Amino acid sequence: MPTRTDLSNAIRALAMDAVEKAKSGHPGAPMGMAEIAETLWNHHMRHNPVNPKWADRDRFVLSNGHGSMLIYALLHLTGYDLSMDDLKQFRQLHSKTPGHPEYGYAPGVETTTGPLGQGITNAVGMAMAEKVLAHEFNKPGHSIVDHHTYVFLGDGCMMEGISHEACALAGTWKLNKLIAFWDDNGISIDGHIEHWYTDDTAKRFEAYGWQVIPNVDGHDVVAIEAAIQKAKASSDKPTLICCKTIIGKGSPNKAGTHDVHGAALGHDEVEATRKNMGWNSPAFEVPADIYAGWDAKTKGQGLETLWNNKFAEYKKAFPAEAAEFERRMKGELPANWKAHVAEKLAAINAKGETVATRKASQIAINALASALPEFLGGSADLTGSNLTNWEGCHPVRHGKPGNYISYGVREFGMAAIMNGMALHGGLLPFGGTFLMFSEYSRNAIRMAALMKQRVIHVFTHDSIGLGEDGPTHQPVEQTATLRMIPNIDVWRPCDTVETMVGWAHSVERTDGPTCHILSRQNLPFMQRDDATLASIAKGGYVLKDAAGAKAVIIATGSEVELAVKAADTLAAEGIAVRVVSMPSTNTFDRQDAAYRESVLPKGLPRVAVEAGVTDFWRKYVGLEGAVVGIDTFGESAPAPALFKHFGITAEAVAAAVKSVL
Repeated sequence: MPTRTDLSNAIRALAMDAVEKAKSGHPGAPMGMAEIAETLWNHHMRHNPVNPKWADRDRFVLSNGHGSMLIYALLHLTGYDLSMDDLKQFRQLHSKTPGHPEYGYAPGVETTTGPLGQGITNAVGMAMAEKVLAHEFNKPGHSIVDHHTYVFLGDGCMMEGISHEACALAGTWKLNKLIAFWDDNGISIDGHIEHWYTDDTAKRFEAYGWQVIPNVDGHDVVAIEAAIQKAKASSDKPTLICCKTIIGKGSPNKAGTHDVHGAALGHDEVEATRKNMGWNSPAFEVPADIYAGWDAKTKGQGLETLWNNKFAEYKKAFPAEAAEFERRMKGELPANWKAHVAEKLAAINAKGETVATRKASQIAINALASALPEFLGGSADLTGSNLTNWEGCHPVRHGKPGNYISYGVREFGMAAIMNGMALHGGLLPFGGTFLMFSEYSRNAIRMAALMKQRVIHVFTHDSIGLGEDGPTHQPVEQTATLRMIPNIDVWRPCDTVETMVGWAHSVERTDGPTCHILSRQNLPFMQRDDATLASIAKGGYVLKDAAGAKAVIIATGSEVELAVKAADTLAAEGIAVRVVSMPSTNTFDRQDAAYRESVLPKGLPRVAVEAGVTDFWRKYVGLEGAVVGIDTFGESAPAPALFKHFGITAEAVAAAVKSVL
């Protein structure tokens, strides 16, 4: 009968063997956290290896994702579809075991972790999602949403500023189902951290409103067990368990040093470690009794069966709520979605309002919210400017769930928390800030694209058009660089109709995030016939055409108006041009070649106009075309003066057309 030390050593052996075979990786954290992992996964985690997507499973996040062999070892040992051959392919091309845990590669990996601090922040989003859904769906005697979110994190996560943003909110939101284990080993890549990390972490988390359990021996399973029990008993606070560990424990010559943090132990040290631990099995071999001690398939299926029985009773008592819960957790849209969107779009088109597209976005949110109870909106302290709230939304306050979040000035934290909510399932998160501050949240936006998560970003004040706040707040390169992130859709609409189409698209999209780039200033409504209206969803379309067109003007957002005015001026001079509105270049680029050429015919000179950097548009206009834009930082002045100063005018567009003819 294996001891718990034997079970823990299985993690150490698999971690050091996989890293050694790959000749790269991070064995230190898996070896140092082995007892914590064994205690949590064998005695507390509610999960089912046979069904990794069970709705009420506990979520586990390895925020210190460089220690990826820890989670791979756990998944393999407990019975997930992750074979020993998969472990042997650690860090190799097309393997299920990449260098950092990647969502969608190995079953049981709840989120991609690697950029430190984002895992704990995703976990805050997951715990918030659990709380919101429990408040919405649980009924007296029927708790169908009742699970914990567990996080492992290291010193690097603690140092990253995003952990401050997210953990402060976790305390404010009273996320008592969130339990974090800090691997306090005192080592990072550069060595002993006392030279650059001297925070009183326990007091810091106490100040956030967390329950802190200090000085737990991370190698004493009895102490770890007691800490977890205390954490689970908390009714109004998340818990940080401070685990004192030895990095690389088991290695006789390298444990406790930075040498074991991010490099293979080496053949001789691996063999010495095997001997030191009393692990007699060869590389990549685990004795049958060790497997039996870890196997969670039977227990997991039993837990899910109990939940299924509870849900069946819930379904009898609350059939409508049960159906809604199932729809939401599957990520499906309501049955009447298409009809609802068509009705609202027709009404917006008929009204034909001239408003800022940030206001048009709020109109769209209002139109869609009644059909989407899964909406969970918010803003990074800019609700009155982003206009992300809607009629009937209920703010989250004092730990009481709602469907609208004031994130405070935490753009990065907001973006990564929304990723966690989307990964949890059952909610459709969106959040707002100024486009300029997408820079703060950029890496979390990239992570949403990498993980193909449906997260919606509302970015207002989209250009020099915001005016007097000046160059610190005026985006120039941001729209172009967001478009360049793989698997992201960016919409920069010109009026209420394009804004509504973009919002419907972002809700319907299930394989990645969307960014809405919106104006502060009013933009005129554009008249369209039915065929033109239907083409907006393709990302780029002919807004205004002329027989015998000699050139094409491509525009987005506030510059569509300039393109139309330039076309009218040129027409009066006998020069016929076509105006193409391209609210989403990403969406347009996915259309087939025939459609793209029907919009942008070969042989016609092209001019692009957008109040941003010009190089992006060369892919559409070519070297022989012209781009009207801005390749410097802005200035502080009223918007009309700025557009004139930087030469982004109808006259400049008309002149550019003449220059390419």
